Amino acid sequence: MKLPPLTGRDRRALALLALCAALFTAVYYWPEQGVPVVGPASSVEQMEQRIRRMRRIAASAPAREELLKKAREELARREKGMILAQTPAQAQAQMLEIVRRVAKSQPETFQMRGAEFGAPRPLGGAYGEMVMTVIVESPIEQLIMFLADVSNQPELVSVSEIQFSQAAGNRKLIPARLTLAAVVPRALVPQKRGGAF
Repeated sequence: MKLPPLTGRDRRALALLALCAALFTAVYYWPEQGVPVVGPASSVEQMEQRIRRMRRIAASAPAREELLKKAREELARREKGMILAQTPAQAQAQMLEIVRRVAKSQPETFQMRGAEFGAPRPLGGAYGEMVMTVIVESPIEQLIMFLADVSNQPELVSVSEIQFSQAAGNRKLIPARLTLAAVVPRALVPQKRGGAF
């Protein structure tokens, strides 16, 4: 295939294109004359102040590490009572076992009628909370002892709500609905998902 010969107009356009390319290349690669030499960003006094500040920070590092170590030990001591489980169902089973263990230590007139669990919910940013509701029937003195015994367990279980009903009969047994809460790892709390229509 043979190209047609160039016309005069095409030759002028090519010459103008070559001239523009040469001009662009010269402007782009031309060395700048007014570029200042980069010097120190700060004076000697500023550098001395910076060195003094860095030395103070370095001197306080061992004390900070000691505080961090103490805080980690305290956190480990407090988290020892957390209910550790792989699934929410295992955490619920452990919580039920704790409550049954405390209920068995009460006199015979203390009766645990039933238990139900709520969904795990967030407790701060790093933990979760497992909620359990227990229905009991007992004299008021034994109920108070049960509440004290639950609070004295090594696990982090506490009573978060109490609802009393009217005592029935001459036996003076008070029906009560106790809501207990236990601290669990945050991984057991289900993640909220954005709603889509």
